[in-house]
Amino acid sequence: MTVRRLRRQGGEPWYDDAAGRLVRPYTISNGRTRPTAHFDLLTMVMATGRRSVSCQGPDYAQVLGLCGGPVSVAEIAAHIRLPAVVTKVLLADLVDCGAITARAPAAVSAGPASRTDRALLEAVLNGLRKRL
Repeated sequence: MTVRRLRRQGGEPWYDDAAGRLVRPYTISNGRTRPTAHFDLLTMVMATGRRSVSCQGPDYAQVLGLCGGPVSVAEIAAHIRLPAVVTKVLLADLVDCGAITARAPAAVSAGPASRTDRALLEAVLNGLRKRL
């Protein structure tokens, strides 16, 4: 018979060594899979210093703790070990209650004019093929 050990390390969620995280990700977002605001993985977020009663809880606190300076959505998702979509839902809640601000990445906010040139991509691809 295998004994499963539960551990909690420095505010980390409860884990079972064999099963992984015991609180499933979509429980954290109350089953929501769509954030109320648009976030790219490179969107930068930062705490405003304002706290709201509606955004209380350990997961929100953990996210806010990571937002002391500008940090990307992808970095936050990696640190809290949650899928990006669940992280985006938490971040959208925090934006809605005024606890964080979000800024789209420069390339996304600059529009279509900043897209990479097709000829440049083909030249890179041709160069890579020559090396193989």
